[in-house]
Formats: sequence, structure tokens, C-alpha cells
Amino acid sequence: MSLYFEAASMLTPQGGQVGSLKARVFSNKGLRSPPAQVYALVSEASKWSLILKEVIERSQILPLERKLSPTLALLLVHDLLFTKRGIAAPSSHPLKIAVTKHKARLGAELTKARLRRNFASLESLREHVNAGREGSGALVDVQSNNRRSEDASWSHPRWVRINTIRTTLDEQLATTFAGYQHIERLEDIVNTVSRDSSSPILHVDKHIPNLVALPSGTDLTASAAYRSGLIILQDKASCFPAYLLDPRIEYGDCLDACAAPGNKTTHLAAIVAARGTNKVCLTIWACERDKARAAVLQKMVERAGGKDHVKVKAGQDFLKLDPGKQPWDDIGALLLDPSCSGSGIVGRDDMPTLVLPEKHAGFVDRPKSKKRKRKGLNLPTPAPEHPAELDEEIQLAEDQSGEKLRGRLEALSAFQLKLLLHAFRFPRAKRVTYSTCSIHAEENEHVVVKALNSPLAQQRGWRILRRDEQVPGMKAWDVRGRMGECGDLLPGSIQTSEEISEACIRCNKGTKEGTQGFFVAGFVRDNVDGAIAEADSEGTTPRSSTRSSPSDEPDEEWEGFSDEGSTVNSMLMSIDS
Repeated sequence: MSLYFEAASMLTPQGGQVGSLKARVFSNKGLRSPPAQVYALVSEASKWSLILKEVIERSQILPLERKLSPTLALLLVHDLLFTKRGIAAPSSHPLKIAVTKHKARLGAELTKARLRRNFASLESLREHVNAGREGSGALVDVQSNNRRSEDASWSHPRWVRINTIRTTLDEQLATTFAGYQHIERLEDIVNTVSRDSSSPILHVDKHIPNLVALPSGTDLTASAAYRSGLIILQDKASCFPAYLLDPRIEYGDCLDACAAPGNKTTHLAAIVAARGTNKVCLTIWACERDKARAAVLQKMVERAGGKDHVKVKAGQDFLKLDPGKQPWDDIGALLLDPSCSGSGIVGRDDMPTLVLPEKHAGFVDRPKSKKRKRKGLNLPTPAPEHPAELDEEIQLAEDQSGEKLRGRLEALSAFQLKLLLHAFRFPRAKRVTYSTCSIHAEENEHVVVKALNSPLAQQRGWRILRRDEQVPGMKAWDVRGRMGECGDLLPGSIQTSEEISEACIRCNKGTKEGTQGFFVAGFVRDNVDGAIAEADSEGTTPRSSTRSSPSDEPDEEWEGFSDEGSTVNSMLMSIDS
């Protein structure tokens, strides 16, 4: 029964807690239950909470079972109705008895709730809930099993990247996805009404190599391919930065500046591995200043089979790297995906919120029992009830549209610009990609324009990677930057606002493209040696005289640019989809 008390406590953030619900669950060393089990219960119960609230209130069990709090009731009823094992507690436990004796009434109310929503089976209702449509007001035509045309939203597909370090797309189509019907149009995958599960479908992406889309709610975490690192669950938009960076042997080594949890790092490794030989291969340095997150990064790299290509620098702050010292002076390409508002993440604003049942919800009361009072049970009491959103990273300021948001975005964009300019300081760097999972121009086009306007970029010859220079999949992507947000270029700039906006790549969430909200831009410079010579002549770029081998450990004495004391110092780094 500790599972339910621990899950209830996690749904009530206490003072001083920071980070997402997921982070709080998995970092809590005091849990008796497995953290994955606690998080799964909280996630699923929250997803079903609107229906469970209705079922519990109409069943009137809260006035009758006074030992049940609303949160405990919701968690217990969820497991009673929706899991094969039922409530995970001894059959003699008082709280289990308090719920299971009402099983028939609860089941009847669930059936009524399903029929009120015009679903013919519990499985079809489950698909509706898993697609995130409960409570959205979406209209479903039960006869045709298609969403009515009035509803223009789309469900978010399950994107799966084939890890080409360990396998190939053809191998996985013949094994893990054997029996799947190949669908030409992505729209048939992201249609908000799921298909019959007996006929699984997939779509091979046309923009990112070795990426497939499956219908929303598809769970591959128990598959052998997922557990052995043959496939990686990664949102399509999250694959853009490594693909756009296009690392090549002639560029030199790569650096992932803010690497955890590791999806972009391992994608970069897969691209590099495909281009290397037994004698020549690039090294990817992966920096992560948070040691706990660096441990996750290391695990991801090992599972993906990337140890021969990736060297993790645990606890290393990118801003404290000295670009002029080994091995950083030979970095040729940098992938920069810094902390951001996360406003583009699917679920940031529409993840199911816990809706709690009320003890007196206005339904007709049953006759009150006249049984004599029994001594109360000495049970743990959860903290006061408050809804809690399931979020993948620390949330933005509560005032999403006011001064707090503007202040937060200003602080974030200043920090992001600082990181991007530091990337421009690496003497041998030829390419940089900058990306965020944000929808705000302050973190996207504005940072790009400020970086291009900087004396550093102009002195060292950095410019935007034009659309016509991009890899085929990114060149073909239709959603580009906002030209109106690129109008602050310095007079005499070698690139126009139109050219810069066309070079920037955006993704919008909730569309038929099936991505989260995302932004990425690439930067290049054409005459690296000339820029180095100019910088050296001004004494701005200390350089080593010899090239380092990949095994050389960097000297970390330089205490360069630190963001300690910054308003964003305590933020968690963005987590990939």
C-alpha cells in the first residue's frame, strides 16, 4: 500500500521542491516502491483523472468511505478498474477493502461514462485517452470511427530512430516492425483516432534518415530492440540539430555542449560512425555540467553502442572550456541545445492535469448509515490536495503572458546568446547548430540575429547556413523562421532578413507534421584559417602548437565564462522527447 501513499505525496509538491514530477520521483531516495512504478501510476491516473472523477463522484464512495482522501481514491480506483493486477495491496488491507467492495458500482459508472462519450468498448475509450483527447471537447463520429472535420488537431505520433550504430532500417523493418503496414502519408499516422491495434502501421520519414513514425500511444519499451539499444525513442524535431550539423571527417572533432540526456549525442554518433573507417573516425566530446544528468548521458551512450565515438565529460561546464587548449582547439563542429523555456514540448500546456473528485459533488446522496462508529484507522495522511501537472522539465513562471514571462525570456535569451558566442570562439570550428524546444522568438530568431550582429561573429567570419546549403531533408522542410523577427540586423550585413529567416527552421506542435515545437539554425564560416590568423594577430585566441589525440584529457584550469549567479543557473537542462 506504500505505493499509493508515495504516489499521492508526489502529486502534492512541497515547498522547496524544484524540477519536474519525473525528476522528483526518480531522485527521491526515500521511496520504498520502485520509482518507475510510482511515476507510471501517477502518469496514468492523471491521464484518466477526468473520467475517474466522474466515476468516483457518481459512485458516492467518498462520503461513505471517510478514510479515503480524494487523491488516494483516484489512485486506487484507477488500479482497480484499469490494471490486470488490481490494487497492489494485501486483500485484508482496510483501504483495499474500502474500494473493492464498491467494485460493481464503480464498474457500472465507468460503463456509463464510456457510453456518454459514445465509445463502444473500453479499448476504444483507452485509445481516446492515450491520444490525449479526453477533456478536449473533440467530437468523434462513432459510425465511421473518424474525427469530425470541425476538429483540426492531430495526435502526437511515437517517433522511433533506428540506431544505425547497432542495426539498419531494413533489419528493423524485417524484425521489430515485421507485420507492420507501411503508410505513405504521415497524416494517416497522426490522425487523432487510432487504428485497429490488430493491424499495426508505420511511416518511414521523408526528412530524417532512419526515422519512423508510429501511432500515438504505441509502447515499445518492453521490446528487445528498445532494451538492447537498436531503436531509440526520439521526437522528429529533436533529430534536426545533429542532421543539420552534418559532421564530416574534414571538419574535425565534434562537441555536444549541453549533452544530457543523450538522444542528440547518440544521433550525432550514429552519423559520425556511418562516415568513419577503421582508421579514421571523429571523436564526439559530450559536456554535461550536472553530474547526475551526466550519469544518464553515459548510460544512454553505452546502450546505444557509442562508447567508441563519444567521450563524456561529466561535471564539465561548457562555458568554462578554454577554446585555445587541447583538445578543444581542434573542435570543428559544435551542437548547442541549451536550457530553454520548453514551451514547444508536447505536453507542456496540454499534459493531463490531475482532476480530483469531490466528496459532495451534488449528486443524490445515499441514505446515511446508522452503524455505530468504529475507532479510526491510524493511516498515513497525504499532504493537502492540489492538482499537479506532469511536466518534463521545470516550468516557466506562473504568469505565462505577463511581466514574469518576459523577464524569464530575457534572462534565458541572454544566457543562450552567451553560450552561442562562446561556441564561436573555438578556433577550428567550421559549423555550429543552435536549437531550442521553444516557440518564443526571444529564444530563437532574436538570439540568431544578436549573434550575427556581434563583433565576434563578424571578426571571425561566422554567417548563417543558408537554406540552399543545408542537407536535403532540412532544405525540403517547409516551416521556416519568422522574417518579422529577423529585422534588427546591423546596417551593411552581408545577409538579408529574408535570407536569415529562410535559413532558420521551425517546427510547430499539434500539426499534421507530428512534431513538438522546435527551432534550429546552423552557422558556418568559410575561411577558418584566415579568421584564426586575424584573431591570433590581435591576441584573442590562445592556441596550442600541436594537435591532440582523442585520448588526451583537456586542461580545465581556465575559469572562463561562468553563469553562476545567473537567474537561470538553477534551471534544469531541456529533456529530449
